Amino acid sequence: MTERREQLTRNLAGVEERIAAACLAAGRKRDEVTLIVVTKTYPASDVRILSELGVRHVAENRDQDAAPKAAECSDLPISWHFVGQLQTNKVRSVVGYADVVQSVDRARLVTSLSKEAVRAGREIGCLIQVALDAEESGRGERGGVAPGGIEELGELVAGAPGLRLDGLMTVAPLAGEYAGRQRAAFERLMDLSTDLRRAHPAANMVSAGMSADLEEAVAAGATHVRVGSAVLGVRPRLG
Repeated sequence: MTERREQLTRNLAGVEERIAAACLAAGRKRDEVTLIVVTKTYPASDVRILSELGVRHVAENRDQDAAPKAAECSDLPISWHFVGQLQTNKVRSVVGYADVVQSVDRARLVTSLSKEAVRAGREIGCLIQVALDAEESGRGERGGVAPGGIEELGELVAGAPGLRLDGLMTVAPLAGEYAGRQRAAFERLMDLSTDLRRAHPAANMVSAGMSADLEEAVAAGATHVRVGSAVLGVRPRLG
């Protein structure tokens, strides 16, 4: 465990240096950017070490892995973010531990999240996942709603009991006009965030950027970056 702690300490320090340097280059304060460590495929013991090292936000993308891990770490001062494509039959479980769902991309999911949040007596933060590779009214390759669907979905979340509209999330697309152009993709997301905040000023969270492109996200104005492998190492292959 000591060796793993040393590894995580070293990796986390490296990521912190990258974020600080990116903030400096962009003329931003370091506290304007929140690090979310993506702990998918890694054990609860890693989450515990990260908590001891000061990490306060972790993310998961599969409920079957996240639910037992969150339960094992329920004593930690950590906020759990769900970032994967979410099926409605998993919503009740996810609402039990997630503080924020970053992958809201359709009306049926909003209805289900609202119902379960009310049932559980919780308020769940919601980010609308934006698919920059989608047709104007379609959905993206990796989930998400097209830019043209943000306004309607935002109104739905904002009016849903038990839910809080926190902002927008995107994953740099692998296809379409923004493929290979992360900085441009994240700048487009910031423009969409500006539009959303005209109607919903408190929805100011912008989640973008991962291990390979966090600098581009910070430069564009992201408030949260989701970093996995740069902190935890190369992920073990899933069976």
